[in-house]
Amino acid sequence: MKRGSLTSKILGLMLVLILLSSSLAIFAIINLSYSLGDAKAINASGSLRMQSYRLMFYANSGSDAAQEKITEFENTLHSEALQPSTGWLSPKKIAEQYQLVIDKWLVMKYYIEQENSRDYAASLKDFVDTIDLLVLEMEHHAAFKLRLLAASQIFGLGLMLAIAFLAVRFTKRKVVVPLQQLMESANTISKGNFEIEMPETEYIELTALTHALQKTARELATLYGNLESQVAEKTLALTRANNELAFLYDNLLTLNAKKLDYKALKAALNKLKDYESIDYLRLIIQYPEQELEVVEADGGWPEDAQHSTRFPLQFEQADLGYLELISAQDTNTPLFKNFAIMLTRSIVIHNATEQRQQLALMEERGVIARELHDSLGQVLSFLKIQISLLRKNLDHSCRSPAVESQLTEINEGVSTAYVQLRELLSTFRLTIKEPNLKNAMEAMLEQLRANTDIKIHLDYKLSPQWLEAKQHIHILQITREATLNAIKHANASLINIRCYKDDNGMVNISVSDNGIGIGYLKERDQHFGIGIMHERASKLAGTVVFSSNDTHTNSKGIAEQDQQIPGTPSESNNASHLSQGTKVTLVFPSQQEPTHG
Repeated sequence: MKRGSLTSKILGLMLVLILLSSSLAIFAIINLSYSLGDAKAINASGSLRMQSYRLMFYANSGSDAAQEKITEFENTLHSEALQPSTGWLSPKKIAEQYQLVIDKWLVMKYYIEQENSRDYAASLKDFVDTIDLLVLEMEHHAAFKLRLLAASQIFGLGLMLAIAFLAVRFTKRKVVVPLQQLMESANTISKGNFEIEMPETEYIELTALTHALQKTARELATLYGNLESQVAEKTLALTRANNELAFLYDNLLTLNAKKLDYKALKAALNKLKDYESIDYLRLIIQYPEQELEVVEADGGWPEDAQHSTRFPLQFEQADLGYLELISAQDTNTPLFKNFAIMLTRSIVIHNATEQRQQLALMEERGVIARELHDSLGQVLSFLKIQISLLRKNLDHSCRSPAVESQLTEINEGVSTAYVQLRELLSTFRLTIKEPNLKNAMEAMLEQLRANTDIKIHLDYKLSPQWLEAKQHIHILQITREATLNAIKHANASLINIRCYKDDNGMVNISVSDNGIGIGYLKERDQHFGIGIMHERASKLAGTVVFSSNDTHTNSKGIAEQDQQIPGTPSESNNASHLSQGTKVTLVFPSQQEPTHG
C-alpha cells in the first residue's frame, strides 16, 4: 500500500485555510478601499443638484457672481470624488449617466452664459432628474459592493467551516483513532501483555510510530521473558540453596546431637543419598597408621566400581578420608563439598570432645590414684608392718602350725592387695597424659618392657571414634593383667597384642604368648586378677576367652588371629606365627558397625 505523509496533508490543509482566509481578507480590504469614495461621490452628486437650483438665480444677472458659481459647479462636477465614475472599475451605467450629466451641463451652462433664464428653468427639472439618477446609480453600486462583500465573507466563512469540518473528520479518522489505538496498545504493554495488534495506517509517520512501538513490544517481551526465566532460575536456585541449607543444618544437628557413631553416620549418608537420588554412596574414614573405616549407605557398594567421584575430608593439614559416590546424573558438587566439610568438622569436634572427656576421666583417675595411695596404700603398708611385728612378738607357746599358716595367708593377702593396688595405681597414672587408647597402651607396655626381657609387640587397628572414653580403663586393665600373667607365669619369649575389629563388628583385644601353654591359667582360675578381668569384660558387654595358640582348638573368630602380625619379627625368630602358648582374647561390641576398607 502506497503511503503518504501525514505532515504534508496537514500542511496542505493549513495552507488552504490560510490562503482562503487571506483571500477573503484581501477581497474585503480591496472592496472597502474601493468603497471609501462612494459616500463622498454621493455627497458631491447631491451638491450638484443644489447648485443647479442656485444657478437659476444667476441666469439673468450676467454678473461676475454667475461666472463664479459656474466655476464652482464645474469644480464639483469634475472633482476627484466623481472621477471614479468614469474609471474602468465603475459600472457602465454610472459612467454613461455621469457623461449625460456633463453633456446636459454644457447646455445648462450655455443658457446661463446667454442669460436665458426661461430655457434654463425649463431644462432644470430634467437636469436635476439626470443628477438624481446618477446619485441613485451610485447608491445602487455602493449597495451592490456591500452585498458582494457580505456574500463573499459568508461564502468564505462557510467554505472555511466546511474545510475545517473535513479536516476534523480526517484528523479523527486518520490520526486520532490510530493514536488512541496506539495508546491502548501502550497501556496494554504497560500491564505486561506484549501480545498486541497494531493499527494499519496509510501515513509514513504513524506507520513508523506503529513499527517502533511494535518493535519495542517485541523487545520488551523478549526482555521480560528473559527476566522471568532468570527470576524463575534464581528462585529455583534460592529454593534449592535454602533446601540444601536446611538439609545440611538438619544433618548437622543430627550428627552433633549425640555420639558420632556408625548409626548416625549411616543415617546421614542415607539422607544424602535419598536427597540427591544417587546410586551408591559411602564414607571412608582414615586415621594415621590405622585401617580404613567404611560406612556405606543403604544399597551397599559395587565390587566392580570403576568410575566414582570423591570429596576429601580435610581439616587444616590432616586428611581424614573422603566421601565417595557413584551417580548416573550430574553431581551437585557444592552440596557434596559442604557435606564433606560438615562431616569433617563433626568428626574433628567429636574427636576433640572425646579427647576432652578422656582427659577429664584421666584427671579424675589421677585424683583417685593419689587418694588410694595416700589412704589405702598407707593402710596396707601399715598392716604389713603390723603383721611382721606380730610374728616377731608372738610367744613360742602361742605359735602353732595353724597360727603360722593363718599369719602367712594374712601376709600374702595383704601383699596381694598391695600389688593389686600398685597395679591399679600404675594403670591410672600411665593414662593421665595420654589423649587416646593407643598412646595409653604404648605407654603401659613401655613400663612393662622396662621390667622384662620378653619382646612385646602391639598391633593396634582401632579407630578412636569406635570406642568410648569410659571403656579405655577396662581395656587397659584387662590387657595389662593378661600381659603381666604372661610375663610372670608363661615363661614366654614373645608376647603379641592385637587390637582390631572383626567382620562381625566386634572389637577384639588379644594377648598371645609362646610360653608353656594354657595350663598355668587353669591352675590360676581362682586368681583374683582373672576374676577382675571377667568382671571388667562384663562391664564392656563382652567376654574374656582363654585359649591355646593352636588354631585347631580355637573357636571361630579367634583362629584368624594366628596370622602374621605386621611389625613383628620374622618367622625364624618365632614372631610371625605362634603355634604354642596361650591366647587371652577380649571380645565386646563396638559402638559402630562399619566394615574394613
